[in-house]
Amino acid sequence: MFSMTLICMGKLKEKFYIQASEEYKKRLGAFCDFTLLELPEIRLPENPNETQILQGLAKEAEIIRAKVPKGSWLCIFAPEGKMLSSEELAGKLSELKKSGKSSVCFLIGSSFGVDAGLKKQADLLLSMSRMTFPHHLARVMALEQLYRAEAIQAGTKYHK
Repeated sequence: MFSMTLICMGKLKEKFYIQASEEYKKRLGAFCDFTLLELPEIRLPENPNETQILQGLAKEAEIIRAKVPKGSWLCIFAPEGKMLSSEELAGKLSELKKSGKSSVCFLIGSSFGVDAGLKKQADLLLSMSRMTFPHHLARVMALEQLYRAEAIQAGTKYHK
């Protein structure tokens, strides 16, 4: 079975985000072997300077690299990334499956972003929008789009 992992830096606290995330995790399980990994953000001072932020992101990158499944196609959500429609994301996942890839991994970085070196290792940088969203809402949005992509591939009525 095709394996999909979503790595998220930081823990959800709001009940409504947790409920929405749980619902999409459950739905994704019908289409693939889905895993959501929640990793802790590196604690930084109240008003970190650029050096402290970069050091924190580098430490997070080490933790993330250890959790990305071996051989996975890696997609990092990043504001500067490429924008895809839901259908294009579904097509990309279908393409990967047909090419023989058995696992994909998506990453949502911490509130300060993602280490530049880790971004260079990604197979795709994907932008949700040019707009700014709350960090934890991005997780729900990513889960919904991954579910939608799987539903599109399966030909269900979810995507209209």
